[in-house]
Amino acid sequence: MNFECALRYHGDYEWQEPKSDDEVVNVIFINKDGKRIPIRGKIGDNLLYLGHRYGIEIEGACEASLACSTCHVYVKENYLDKLPEPKEEEEDQLDLAPFLKSNSRLGCQIILKKDLEGAEFALPQATRNYYVDGHKPTPH
Repeated sequence: MNFECALRYHGDYEWQEPKSDDEVVNVIFINKDGKRIPIRGKIGDNLLYLGHRYGIEIEGACEASLACSTCHVYVKENYLDKLPEPKEEEEDQLDLAPFLKSNSRLGCQIILKKDLEGAEFALPQATRNYYVDGHKPTPH
């Protein structure tokens, strides 16, 4: 008997290119220095893992399990209403995030959809980092 098994890791989908222009969602990350970084994502991408793909310094220590706030981002105000309301677990973790604002969300809970075309996500000046100060996060 031949069983095919595909092993998927967190963020595998985000490493795949869009299959057509219809599923492309262009977003902008704004890093801690204010640099605007355009990213070509696709429908269904998780913002945290998409950021990892493009070398954005967003930690994501808990790998999107809603157990930390290290993927804290600020969502440009006019895109907030295009996101689903945060779950209670997300709100609990955001309460622990330094520099919390009314437009704060966790990147791991943002899934790209077409109406997020042009959305901007800014990184806060600091997060409650699980690594030593000065560490540059890399995908794991």
